[in-house]
Amino acid sequence: MLVSTAWLADHLNDANVAVIQVGHDHGDYEKEHIPNARFLSTNDFTTGHTGLMVELPASDKLRQTFEDLGINDDTRVVIYTTDWYPVAARAFFTFDYLGHTNTALLDGSLAQWKAENRPTGTDEPKIAKGSITPRVNQSVLALLADAKAASQPDSQFVLVDSRPKKRYTAGHLPRADDIFWEETVASAKKPIFLPPEDLRRLFSSRGVAPGHKLITYCEIGLQASHMYFVAKYLGYEVSMFDGSFYQWNDVEHLASVKGNAPR
Repeated sequence: MLVSTAWLADHLNDANVAVIQVGHDHGDYEKEHIPNARFLSTNDFTTGHTGLMVELPASDKLRQTFEDLGINDDTRVVIYTTDWYPVAARAFFTFDYLGHTNTALLDGSLAQWKAENRPTGTDEPKIAKGSITPRVNQSVLALLADAKAASQPDSQFVLVDSRPKKRYTAGHLPRADDIFWEETVASAKKPIFLPPEDLRRLFSSRGVAPGHKLITYCEIGLQASHMYFVAKYLGYEVSMFDGSFYQWNDVEHLASVKGNAPR
């Protein structure tokens, strides 16, 4: 699920490894990217800022998008970004949803790659169309009904708010614990993940003990995708509420809790 820059350097030319740079701006990719990396626009695997905001497109659209990147069922996908780091995890979540589980994030992303003076380039690789068999895993996608059920006092699920503390305090789903996504990495600009033991301590300190089933959420499903990745990395059973606080508060106008306490 998480590969180091050293691992990627050793496997960069492997025939079954596809490195993907995710982002909004193709111009960033044109300026420099990891050699052989392909570019994946966020517009091609989300619905953008329409409707419920940044939702999953239809599975056929996702299949076509990933096949156009040369992805096959046995491809080892490694994702990084030069954008806001949760964008990378959103791509990971999307591959997971489609059933392509041989996917990883690059620890530290391009920033760490460059800090180690590893090579970058500007050439775009020639891509042969891939072939993917979608195996949609609906269980990783939490819906509004799931979030409502998890907010009830007798629920066995734990809601994890992945937003900054000030946003959590301003209003959050009932029973939600808070772990801001930036707390799981060295910093937003140096997105190297904390060691697993430190991540487990962080989760436990917020009341998210091992063995619980989690539902992550944020504003519109980006920060929550990062927390989905972290929870899965630590072995939790987890799903992501894609509609997130936007659907709960702005669309459905459901009751939220203000302050630092879950309830």
